[in-house]
Amino acid sequence: MQDQSVQETVAEIWELFRETADRFKETDARLDARFKETDARLDARFKETADSIRKTDEQLRKLEGLFGNQWGKMLEALVRPGALGLFQERGIQVHYTYPRVKVQRNGESREFDLLLENTDEVVVVEVKSTLRVEDVDDFLDDLDHFLDYFPRYKDYHIYGAVAGLDIAEEADRYAYKRGLFVLSVSGDGLVTILNSEAFRPRDFGGVNAGDVS
Repeated sequence: MQDQSVQETVAEIWELFRETADRFKETDARLDARFKETDARLDARFKETADSIRKTDEQLRKLEGLFGNQWGKMLEALVRPGALGLFQERGIQVHYTYPRVKVQRNGESREFDLLLENTDEVVVVEVKSTLRVEDVDDFLDDLDHFLDYFPRYKDYHIYGAVAGLDIAEEADRYAYKRGLFVLSVSGDGLVTILNSEAFRPRDFGGVNAGDVS
């Protein structure tokens, strides 16, 4: 009789376990369904956000295309007045400025934002609203071919400088390492050279390459 009672008790306990397990399975199934629904909603939200960012980026690019020249001219106008003094303080005694210099030679054309020069030195300045690494690379390529367009500077020291209102991707450090001066343009129109006093620019003219002397 006692054995039967124990067996019945054990059977009841197993039945409770089975019922509890079934309830857990039902709960898990409901949670899975909710998580799947939440994931789907999140995916939809992410897609909406990505589409919104893409549309905004397209609109900004259109605005840049519409107002890019005017914006570029404004930035160049900010850089130009103080540029001579900045480079004179660094030992490069330039005293002439030539904005937006255009040249066409051998069927190809180039435009340089600003040239500063004296009798044996010229500083070529590239101005960007946002300076990126790819801009630095493009400018370095232009400097490598600068004498192809301006052979009259063949006996000059030729230095490069990049200026930006905003600097992305550590483009300033990249330009610095490639031998370029880096100019920062603040929102209030203040222009400064970011390179340290110890910096020695690359001479793209090949005359006593390396140092400012």
